[in-house]
Amino acid sequence: MQLRPMTSAAGTLLLAVLLLCSGSLTSAHNITRILAKHPEYSTFNHYLSITHLASEVDRRTTITVCAVDNAAMNELLSKHLSIYTIKNILSLHVLLDYFGAKKLHQITNGTALAATMFQSTGTAPGSSGFVNITDLRGGKVGFGAENNDGTLSAYFVKSVEEIPYNISVIQISKVLPSDVAEAPTPAPSQQNITAIMSKHGCKVFAETLLASDAEKTYMDTLDGGLTVFCPMDDAFKAFLPKYKNLTAAGKTALLEYHGVPVYQSLAMLKSNNGLLNTLATDGANKFDFTVQNEGEEVTLRTKITTAKITGTLIDEQPLAIYTIDKVLMPRELFKKAEAPTPAPAPAPEPAAADAPEAPKKKKKKAAAPADADSDAPADSPDDAADVTADDNGAVRFDGARYISVVAASVFGFLLL
Repeated sequence: MQLRPMTSAAGTLLLAVLLLCSGSLTSAHNITRILAKHPEYSTFNHYLSITHLASEVDRRTTITVCAVDNAAMNELLSKHLSIYTIKNILSLHVLLDYFGAKKLHQITNGTALAATMFQSTGTAPGSSGFVNITDLRGGKVGFGAENNDGTLSAYFVKSVEEIPYNISVIQISKVLPSDVAEAPTPAPSQQNITAIMSKHGCKVFAETLLASDAEKTYMDTLDGGLTVFCPMDDAFKAFLPKYKNLTAAGKTALLEYHGVPVYQSLAMLKSNNGLLNTLATDGANKFDFTVQNEGEEVTLRTKITTAKITGTLIDEQPLAIYTIDKVLMPRELFKKAEAPTPAPAPAPEPAAADAPEAPKKKKKKAAAPADADSDAPADSPDDAADVTADDNGAVRFDGARYISVVAASVFGFLLL
């Protein structure tokens, strides 16, 4: 068979499909590589990397990075702030929306309030994690931290690189001042994990952890990275009877099962499905669970239970603590409930030797259907292949044959 040239309509359709497929391949970005092409932002780029903000930026789409040059960064570094405080300050310079140069000069009503990565950590109280952007007279665009009374303290300098509407990297004139972001941030080893839990609805789990050897495991792991999934009070209270029935080793393993020995931001959990090992993992004793996400919802699945992340208590490298609505139950400690096996039917008792034999019932001959067609078989294979009836008597078409017909029609159209 000779193939005819593809029609313009079919060619346009094919081109559109290819563009859609390729679009998903070009959406990725790498903030470190983008800034590496501009030496004047080398200090800003360096601190994005060592605070792990760069990896957070790369995992997100529709984002704006407000970079500052080396002179502005040197002014910030002269304050001798901890690396954890510097992370808070720089996260205030990552906007969770796309602002290219054109959009900055066309802001609706002249001003906008943009959420930042600092706000998304859950550690920024109130609106302190927002930045006010205002289009000013003479072509200027001002930026100011919202908790600083919205005072515009920095200005748009130029666009560094734009990938609409994925990432925009722009330069602003100076670091945005913010008393909240610049507040001293304790080092991870100084964080009181159980106090954080107790203040935010996980008091029962925190008190149980304090009374266990597992608390030391949590603290020993903290500096290297730790993610905790903390059951809310109602969930853990309901679970306490099962917890009390565990052995001492089982109780420790259960508590350690709620900790992961690596830092996992919420963005990481939303973008990575798969197995996570826990603090309880020990050789053949896997003690792992599966992370699954759908949109903004993240669930943790064991062989026994499925829990949902309901909130963020802290998300600051290297520590993240999230609340969950159920206790995670590992298969190593709990077995899935099995359906009870039905008892065998009792064997019939043998009939007495002198008992009279029961009279046999005559089998009735099945009557033929009143409206049966004598010329057609009761079940025609040809008819059954195309049309069948459901339990309610409704007629439905065979899906496979219907799809094959449609597919053949489309292929024939492309050959015209």
